[in-house]
Amino acid sequence: MYDMAKILFVVSGADHWTLADGTAHPTGFWAEEAVAPYRAFTAAGHEVVVATPGGVVPTVDRGSLAPEVNGGQEGADAVAAGLEAFEELRRPVALEDVDPDAYDAVFYPGGHGPMEDLAVDPVSGRLLARVLASGKPLGVVCHGPAALLAATGPDGANAFARYRLTGFTNAEEAQAGFADRAEWLLQDRLVALGADFQEGEPWAPFVITDRNLITGQNPASSVPLATEMLNRLG
Repeated sequence: MYDMAKILFVVSGADHWTLADGTAHPTGFWAEEAVAPYRAFTAAGHEVVVATPGGVVPTVDRGSLAPEVNGGQEGADAVAAGLEAFEELRRPVALEDVDPDAYDAVFYPGGHGPMEDLAVDPVSGRLLARVLASGKPLGVVCHGPAALLAATGPDGANAFARYRLTGFTNAEEAQAGFADRAEWLLQDRLVALGADFQEGEPWAPFVITDRNLITGQNPASSVPLATEMLNRLG
């Protein structure tokens, strides 16, 4: 369908996540969730444009570069090399200036960053509602679905209410050590907005598709999610 599609990556501009006790936990975007889909899309000949709130250069969560979350040192080195090659991350456009109609697909990586900024960003929320209504592939992974909380439809309800979707689960947040430190949990908030939240095994690849919305539960889901988006783009 598309010889060369133009894919928008909407990336958190946050460098911290405010915990329930008011402390700022250093974070940003999760490396693998940006790098692996970027590799898949560009290898297929597609163009990637990165947008952030205010056009700030996004911060990588340093924890996402550690060997223990990348299957060992080799995996960590591969992610670091992928990050180095992902030049578009260093020259993002301002989310406020983005015309969603100029893109064939939209992708939101995770990391705890979106919990801080995209979850309450009306510009991102409007973009999400518009892309959802357009029928174009919309991929959102891990903590990326925090951005869905800001997407209000014309009727005042959340645009993603009654969609089947997934995201980082309460079980995973507990195992990561943040469930009792967070001000709110992503799974709880998605359920509260009326989404039909689906939960797979912790840390295992798990992707849910509903109409043009493709969501992945965790970092391991980023590659299968990218593959599904590529299938949609033909």
